[in-house]
Amino acid sequence: MQILHRDSLPLGGFAGLTEKRLIKDKKVGGDSSTWEGLGNVVYLADANYLPYGETKMHSHSEIDVITVMISGRLTHEGSMKDGQSMVANQVQVQRAGGEGFSHNEVNPDQGSTRLLQIWALPETAGEPAAYKLYDLPENQLIRIYGGEKSQSDTFDSHTIIDIGLLEKGKSVQQQGEYLAYITNGEAEIDGVKVVDGDLILGENLQLTVTSENLHLTVVANA
Repeated sequence: MQILHRDSLPLGGFAGLTEKRLIKDKKVGGDSSTWEGLGNVVYLADANYLPYGETKMHSHSEIDVITVMISGRLTHEGSMKDGQSMVANQVQVQRAGGEGFSHNEVNPDQGSTRLLQIWALPETAGEPAAYKLYDLPENQLIRIYGGEKSQSDTFDSHTIIDIGLLEKGKSVQQQGEYLAYITNGEAEIDGVKVVDGDLILGENLQLTVTSENLHLTVVANA
């Protein structure tokens, strides 16, 4: 098991946000200062939008953009679901496909907004642009990305992303290689304490929540 802690990394960012980039795969211009991804996940950043900060309008193509809201609010503007507002404990997934999309994400408030930004490469090129929004239920992991083409609950991929708001004592098991990111809480993995800002790479996840609450993101291959 390997652990990369957010606070060991330099602070980056652009426009109206700052971020720590934990994963930036060589497929998207990364270097040895960050970790490589797992499966089709090629980027993961822990970001904070400044008061009234925004990314400014920009475009994507052939990438799946996943926004995991941790705290605060965000307003989504652009070519899909323009004007959609997001709050803590929601997840937005945008598939750019070959059609592509343009967007601007805006913090409408005087306080800061914290989120995770994850990018995944689609397995099929040339698909239409599409959008999904998820609410996270309490004390369970839900799948927000990955699965077969035959289902429509999530965008299809052999890379899966599960996210959950978990309570003290909750256990999570995941077979095979995994990446897990800890947010707003603490847990034990194989007897090792992990805390907010820890990115863990390992095999056969065995996690138990030790704080009152935990926001957990797990990436694996189906």
